[in-house]
Parts: sequence; structure tokens; C-alpha cells
Amino acid sequence: MSASKSSLAALTLGAIGVVYGDIGTSVLYAMKEVFGSGHVPFTEANVYGILSIFFWTLTVIVSIKYVVLVLRADNHGEGGLVAMLALASQSVKDRPQLRRVLLLVGVFGTCLFYGDGVITPAISVLSAVEGLEVISPAFKKYVIPMTLVILFGLFAVQKRGTSGIGKFFGPITVVWFFCIAALGVFHIMEDPEILWAISPTYAVGFIWNQPFITFIILGAVVLCVTGGEALYADMGHFGKKPIRVAWFSIVMPCLTLNYFGQGALLLVHPETVKNPFFNMAPDWFLIPLVGLATMATVIASQALISGAFSVTKQIIQLGYLPRLQVQHTSVKDTGQIYLPFVNWGLFVTIVLAVVMFKSSSNLAAAYGIAVCTDMLITTVLTFFVIRYGWKYPLWLCIAATSFFFVVDFAFWASNLLKLLDGGWFPLLIGGAVFTLMLTWKDGRRLMNKKLMADAIDLPSFLEAVFVSPPARVDGTAVFLTAEVGTVPNAMLHNLKHNKVLHANNLFVTVRSHETPWIGLDKRIEIDSLGHDCWQVVINYGFKNDPDVPKALNHIKARGCDLNPMTTSYFLSRDTVVPSLGEGMAPWREKLFAQMHRNASAAADFLNLPNNAVVELGSKIEI
Repeated sequence: MSASKSSLAALTLGAIGVVYGDIGTSVLYAMKEVFGSGHVPFTEANVYGILSIFFWTLTVIVSIKYVVLVLRADNHGEGGLVAMLALASQSVKDRPQLRRVLLLVGVFGTCLFYGDGVITPAISVLSAVEGLEVISPAFKKYVIPMTLVILFGLFAVQKRGTSGIGKFFGPITVVWFFCIAALGVFHIMEDPEILWAISPTYAVGFIWNQPFITFIILGAVVLCVTGGEALYADMGHFGKKPIRVAWFSIVMPCLTLNYFGQGALLLVHPETVKNPFFNMAPDWFLIPLVGLATMATVIASQALISGAFSVTKQIIQLGYLPRLQVQHTSVKDTGQIYLPFVNWGLFVTIVLAVVMFKSSSNLAAAYGIAVCTDMLITTVLTFFVIRYGWKYPLWLCIAATSFFFVVDFAFWASNLLKLLDGGWFPLLIGGAVFTLMLTWKDGRRLMNKKLMADAIDLPSFLEAVFVSPPARVDGTAVFLTAEVGTVPNAMLHNLKHNKVLHANNLFVTVRSHETPWIGLDKRIEIDSLGHDCWQVVINYGFKNDPDVPKALNHIKARGCDLNPMTTSYFLSRDTVVPSLGEGMAPWREKLFAQMHRNASAAADFLNLPNNAVVELGSKIEI
């Protein structure tokens, strides 16, 4: 019993560090943007109304929607938009047209995650370093250079992995939450009546009396729930209970106290509206607070960067992106990975965002539209999961999701007002990634169609070959092939040029499925083709790490004994040649050919031993 309590405590601490870093640093800029926008007249009634809206936004969107309801929609213990997408597509697999639409919507939502992944580190770290301006206006010219140095340091250490510094994430973030709560309590004690703003009557009154202003400021209010999607995305790392315990016991109370403390401060000192968070601190505590805020924002950014690595790997497994170089940074935790291309691509785009927008207030205009679109997509996909996957009655499904749809839609529509002020930036990033993903998916489909048109039936081919068999040499040949039952190009080239067959021949197809994990009991399917030849299918979930040699160890009991020292892996290295005719637009075919050329080697992705791989090239016109 004590061990399970200790494990829950450790997981809860980890969840606070990784899951809640983003939403925990929203106190730096959310209140500032609502009152700094100039749309809300500065009155006591409005301060009470805004605080009430903040509290009930956190309650409805985070506490009820994500923590209580959406966390129930787990895909074999995994969460996040990719897991939800897989769950929704499986739920409507008997409706192909609907499934295709949901896949497109879900993939677009995943693409917007990259837009969020650029804005979040930029606005978080920038808003923390801007605390220096509160200490002295002379520091203003150092804010952007310091932000860029901190971000460069953060991205530079990614290749070392997070296992070393990860153990400090939880404790530092807990200190951060207790610190912001203490600052809030200090100012609430000056005006305890501010706590009455918890009543929803103040929020309803503000909305009722000022509906137009409410609609406009929702684009800033949404900043208080940024990071809500992370709750769901990190479910697989920590489980539902630690995430829920962390939210209700520490995160939500500390956030509420700080926001209400900022409200109390603004009522007493309206001039602090330019940066209410840092003005909460006494002068002697300003420099330590800036340092602590910077650490908290770095941790929040780290969680999002790690999330970008994981999501990219899952998308590659689902077939929407080409293979990229994946480095494992921990021998114990297979989930800790590093993708150099994604890492430095994010960094360059974040630097561009910081230099273009120059301040956290300007970045706030760009923030929100990607987050709100993802929240809206999650709600839509949830409907299809509970209706078609869980078979709940239609009226219950509509009742459970329509309320959240209306709330999400209101925030989304409000954020559209910021489209020209910077909202276009994350949409541009998401749109570019979406174009790449669809081009890759369509290009692979056309390529496979071409390969299938030219394919030779494997059993018939082997039957013909063994009528007058070529010379056979010792060892095992593993031929990687995209389609089961077809002759691999690599085998045709091997017979044509080398005129030999190995003693054992395996025709291996690697399949990725729309489930996070596939256990070892379902990993291998093997059929004998006679003449010491076998057809092998290796199954992986989108969170499994492909490792063909390790998987093939499991076929020894099926009558095929592999000796690693005498096994060779034959791959076909295809060169794509764009051509006129049916297919994609010429520019997309050229883009696909470039992506295909720059994809990392299949041998590395499948973890094949470098000294046992033979690649034979061929050209394919699409």
C-alpha cells in the first residue's frame, strides 16, 4: 500500500513538472493581455467579472472537459490528438467517407501542434525575461538577446536527453506553483473580498452587460488555459490519476490564488496593469522571481519540445511523414528520443517568431488560434468516439459534447479577430506541415499503386524459380517488402546480378497500426512458403520502436533459426521520378520526390545492423 502511495506521489510530482508547466506559466501574461488590450474599462466591477471568467474558464475547459471527461477517452492508455485521431478513425472504420474526413481533420489538428510548439516557448521565455524591465527600464534592450540565448541553450542540450535534468522538473515547478500562490495570498489579504469573484454571477453579469467586449477579450482569456491539451497528450506517461490529483490538489488552487491576487493588486494599484505579475513581488524578490520564472518557462518549453519529438515519431509511424533520424537518449526510457531535424527546425522558427513579434504582448496576438482549433477538433473527435466507439445514445453524446463545442467555438471565433495581428503565423506553420503530410501520404499511395501494378505474385514466382533453382549459399536473406505476397525488387536484382539464393529466405513486411502499442504476442505473423522460404509480417503500434532483428528473434520457435552472423538484409532503394499524367500536381510530385530522397535510410529506422545491409536501387515513375 505504501509503495503504491509512493508511486502515486512520484508520478504526481512528475506530472506537475511536465504536464502543467505550460498552463502554470500563463499567469505571466494572461491577466496582462486582458486589461492591457484597452478593450476593458478599468472598474472594480470589471475586475471582478474578468476574474470570475478566468476561474470558470479554468473550471469548464480544464477541470470538467479535460481532467474529468476527455481523460476517459484513452487509446490503450495513451492520450493526445494522435491517439484520439486513431480512436475516432477506428470507431468509424465501417464508414470510409466519414473516416477519411475525420483523418484529415485530425491530421490538420496535429499540424497545428507545431504552430503551438513555436509560439509557446517564444511567449513563455520572453514574458519571463521581460520581468527585467520591471526591475529597471534600462534592461529593455537586453530582453530579446537574453531570450534567444536561453532558447539556444535549451535546444542545444536536447541531444543529451532530459533524463538528467528531468528529475528537477517536478520540484522546481512545485516551488513555482507555491511561489505564485504565496504572492497571490499576500495581495488577497489586502482585499479579501476579491474572493467573491469566484461566484459565477460576476462572470454572467459581465457577459450579459458587455457581450461585444466579452467576445473580443475571449482571445486573451484563452491564454489562461494554454497547455490544456498537454493534460491529455501526456496521459500515457503518467496515467489519469496522478494528472487529476496534481490538478485539483496543487495546480488549480495555486493558479486561482495568483489570478485573484493580481486582481486585488490591480484594484489597489491600477498603474501596475502593464505587468501585474511581476509587480506583485516586493523589490527584494524581483530578481529571484525573474530567475524562477525563467526556469519555469524553460521547463514548460521542454515539455512541448519533447512532445513535438513524440508526435513526429507517431506521425511517421502512421505514414504521414517520411522517415527522420531518431536518436534514443535513454537506455531505460524508450520514450525519450531526439530528432535533430525537428529540434533545429523548431529553434529556427522560434527565433523568427521572437525577432518578428519582439514582445510577449505581440506574440499573444499570434497565440490562441492554434490552441482553440485543437480544442475544437478534440471535442468533435470525442463525439465520434463516444457515439460510434462506445455506442452511447445519440442524445447523450450530443448533450455531452455540444456544450463544450459552443464554448470552444466562442473562443475560436474570438481568436479569428487576431488573424491579421499575428494569428496567421501558427496557421501558416500548420498549413505548411499539413501540405507536407498530405503530399507524403498521397505520394506513398501513388508509389505503392505503381509498385502493385508492376508486382509479381510471390508464391507463383517461387514455384517457377524452384523448377530449376539457382545455386544456394549458406546464411539467411531477409528481403524487406512493402506489400505481402509480392516479389521484392531487391530479390529480382539479386537473382539477376548475383544468380544465387540463400539457404533461408524471409520476405518481411513491416506494418504500422492505428493503436499505440502492439504486444509481443501479436508482433509476428509467419507463413511457410516451402523451400525454406517464409512470409513474415511484423506489426507495430504508432508508439512502438521498430526493431526488425529483435522481432525476428521470435520466429526461432516456428522452425526458422536465424544466426545474426550469417543474416543479410536486402532493401530496395527506390528513386522517385515525377512524370506528367494522372497523380498529383507537378510541384507536389517534385516535393514528394525531394522528401523521399531526403528521408533517413530505412535500415536506420528499422534498426538493421549496418554491416549486414545490402541496398539495391531502382527507379519509380509517379
